[in-house]
Amino acid sequence: MEALIPFINRLQEVFLTVGAEVIQLPQIVVVGSQSSGKSSVLESIVGRDFLPRGSGIVTRRPLVLQLVNVAPPEERRRTGNGDKTKSDSKTSYPGIKAEEWGTFLHCKNKIFTDFVEIRQEIQSETDRSTGANKGISPEPIHLKIFSPHVLNLTLVDLPGITKVPVGDQPDDIEQQVREMILSYISNPNSLILSVTAANTDLATSEALKLAREVDPEGRRTLAVVTKLDLMDAGTDAMDVLMGRVIPVKLGIIGVVNRSQHDINTQKSLAQALQDEQDFLKRHYPSLASRSGARYLARTLNRLLMHHIRDCLPELKTRVTVLSAQYQGLLSSYGQPVEDHSATLLQIVTKFASEYCNTIEGTARHITTSELCGGARICYIFHETFGRTLKSIDPLSGLTTLDILTAIRNATGPRPALFVPEVSFELLVKRQIKRLEEPSLRCVELVHEELQKMIQHCSSYSTQELLRFPKLHDSIAEVVTKLLRKRLPITNEMVHHLVAIELAYINTKHPDFMDAAQVSAAVNSAQAEAVQDSGRRWKSDRAAEEKASEEKTAFSSPSRGPAVNLLDAPVPVSRRLTPREQLDCEVIQQLIKSYFLIVRKRIQDSVPKTVMHFLVNFVKEHLQSELVGRLYRSPLLQELLTESADTAQQRKEAASMLEALQKASNIISETRETQLW
Repeated sequence: MEALIPFINRLQEVFLTVGAEVIQLPQIVVVGSQSSGKSSVLESIVGRDFLPRGSGIVTRRPLVLQLVNVAPPEERRRTGNGDKTKSDSKTSYPGIKAEEWGTFLHCKNKIFTDFVEIRQEIQSETDRSTGANKGISPEPIHLKIFSPHVLNLTLVDLPGITKVPVGDQPDDIEQQVREMILSYISNPNSLILSVTAANTDLATSEALKLAREVDPEGRRTLAVVTKLDLMDAGTDAMDVLMGRVIPVKLGIIGVVNRSQHDINTQKSLAQALQDEQDFLKRHYPSLASRSGARYLARTLNRLLMHHIRDCLPELKTRVTVLSAQYQGLLSSYGQPVEDHSATLLQIVTKFASEYCNTIEGTARHITTSELCGGARICYIFHETFGRTLKSIDPLSGLTTLDILTAIRNATGPRPALFVPEVSFELLVKRQIKRLEEPSLRCVELVHEELQKMIQHCSSYSTQELLRFPKLHDSIAEVVTKLLRKRLPITNEMVHHLVAIELAYINTKHPDFMDAAQVSAAVNSAQAEAVQDSGRRWKSDRAAEEKASEEKTAFSSPSRGPAVNLLDAPVPVSRRLTPREQLDCEVIQQLIKSYFLIVRKRIQDSVPKTVMHFLVNFVKEHLQSELVGRLYRSPLLQELLTESADTAQQRKEAASMLEALQKASNIISETRETQLW
């Protein structure tokens, strides 16, 4: 299992090259308040002075620290010379003579053998990003330290939790640091190293408070209590270290930091570690073997290896899924254009084919959210247009007086013996004219749908077209012009359909009832109505006479005869004679009969006209129109210019896919037998 941490370090380096954190890798995140001793703890683990020091906030950028255990120089030289007598499980660096060295990601191919230079590089890189006056930045610094005296570890040192802004720090510095810390410890694959000074109350520890927000059960949190030697006289941290104050599942480890006097006098870390053990044996003899920087390093190494082992199955799955996703994403962006002519013809042909297939209903991409294409056109013809025509009343807008006036005007000075045919034609043409407006609206709706299909086909079916904005706009412009060119022609044909019906009123149509039939039917209906009215009148009259007799028998003889209010004079109004009523009803029946015939023909002819002059014409001439207008040498280079966003996205997707493939290869190198 010792190979697991270097394995994670390799994965981390792979994903750092693409500048993305799509994979949440296992690591240890160091969290603590300002001046709680985080830097001293890290230096004790490394065994070297390499971190900037000073008052106030010193760590102002996240420091991703990878510790790599390497063989001593003599063993590396023997390994480089082909001597395999020693174990070669550790990575050999035969070209480097130094015992310990470090490298930065931002300083490629540069090796730092002096740890003072490492401290200076951290300071200068921090100032470069944040300024020299206490500003902070979330951009991490990546440092890798190689040494035979360290255990394999991956640590992230974060800025200390602060409350009051200093220097050029913003007023919300506390919130910024908090959000930065949460962005790292929220990773479910990270272990949280919570650092708290022993001379403060553990119950008020901001580090433990933040850890509990993201890890309420404490499964990922390890507490470190620093500065055990600075506690007040007569007090100790036994209850805290034993977990009696605040229990922590992964444990609580106490350490003793170097004082500022020790640092000023350049006290070595080796001597400091020895003094730490002496202090622990004197004051905490029962916990001495489970405290101190050396024990902390071993514990972190063990916890991280087991944590990596637990996270590895999910990590493998995540890499596999993301590889498939980015492969599909890269395919959708297509390849850079090499042959402009062939690419243009391919895109135009594909668009035209998809446009026609959408009309026919054979497109590969069928939306389920709304009707589109041919289905929408069918709905316009048979639902919208058909329902509108059926809602038109054949006699709407015609009053009895209008009909009577038309009959009289058609007869001139002489009373008519028969219903004049001219009045019928005049009135029925007026009603037929009302069919023109919904017919033109039907053409407009179909035209709008054909216009909407341009965007539909571009978005769902021809992904290559989205790579070239100018080509997309040019195709849309050509199709729009073609539709606009055909729209007046289609409207004119619909005008002609209505005009044809108005040009000749065919009273010999087999479905039309002539005047004689209508007159006979009206006379028969009136005769039945008169008989029914006579019977009702006689019955009502008898009932009235009987009631009158009864009233007279019981009335006072002094009262005069009863007055019928209905016999009172009424305002004079125009009443139709029976002949006029008959003529009006005949005209109404004739208009209704002929209007229904014409409406049926219009309902059938308008969709056919729209399909022939607009829809089918566009289908047949779309591809030739696109090729004729766009396939020109001066336009090819301009039309097939990719958008900057598409080129950048393809580059990013290719880099990420390459990183994921490398990560997959690294994971496959780790055999199951090495892990369990």
